[in-house]
Amino acid sequence: MPPSTRPFPVDLHSHTLASSHAYSTIHDYIAVAKQKGIRLFANTDHGPAMADAPHYWHFVNLRVLPRVVDGVGILRGMEANIASLDGDTDCYGRARESLDIVLAGFHEPVMAATNRVDHTRAMIGVIERGDVDIITHPGNTAFPIDIQAVVKAAALHNVALEVNNSSFSLSRKGSEANCRAIVEAARDFGATLSLGSDAHIAFSLGEFGDALAVIAEAQFPTERILNTSPRRLLDFLAQRGHPPIPEFDTL
Repeated sequence: MPPSTRPFPVDLHSHTLASSHAYSTIHDYIAVAKQKGIRLFANTDHGPAMADAPHYWHFVNLRVLPRVVDGVGILRGMEANIASLDGDTDCYGRARESLDIVLAGFHEPVMAATNRVDHTRAMIGVIERGDVDIITHPGNTAFPIDIQAVVKAAALHNVALEVNNSSFSLSRKGSEANCRAIVEAARDFGATLSLGSDAHIAFSLGEFGDALAVIAEAQFPTERILNTSPRRLLDFLAQRGHPPIPEFDTL
């Protein structure tokens, strides 16, 4: 689908084979993005606390990635791990300074699931700290949360909540009801949503079908979805204090 007709030309969650349970290179993603009319995507490999994640230096050295290749923009990012009840993550220091965008979510190899109160405390802690732009797969049934409390905090602190397309079919199965409740709460409390393919292979980049079905059912306002255009996403990042990226002006 050409860029002019693809309704959501931005994907904010993808993994390369630097996270060794994924199977594609940056080159693969660029080729698929160009074929599908995706104008901007975020490379968000797992933070270094994950067992098979890239080393801390991988994130520090993301500066070697070109900003735009063949008309496709590449955001330098990380899917960090929520690592404590106080909202600590494994994204810090020079790695954090090297990134354009930071996502964070629960992953059982890093933080074991306990109970709804703990998970809610940890997720709100991440939101309130201000270092994370998007919370990934908050509908994960393994980590139940107080949805109303988390969504209110996200709206207050301008942190986006992800509707993770992979959660409907490949990972975290059974998340549909939680995702639907999060979308409805985000609609009512004025929160922002992010669409993420959570691609672990390039062919999945930009695939949001299941997530979009839930969003349409809830009649969620399109203007509060970050993926509608590169400019919408870049304005959001600017509001959150990220420096401008002049190379993306052409997108």
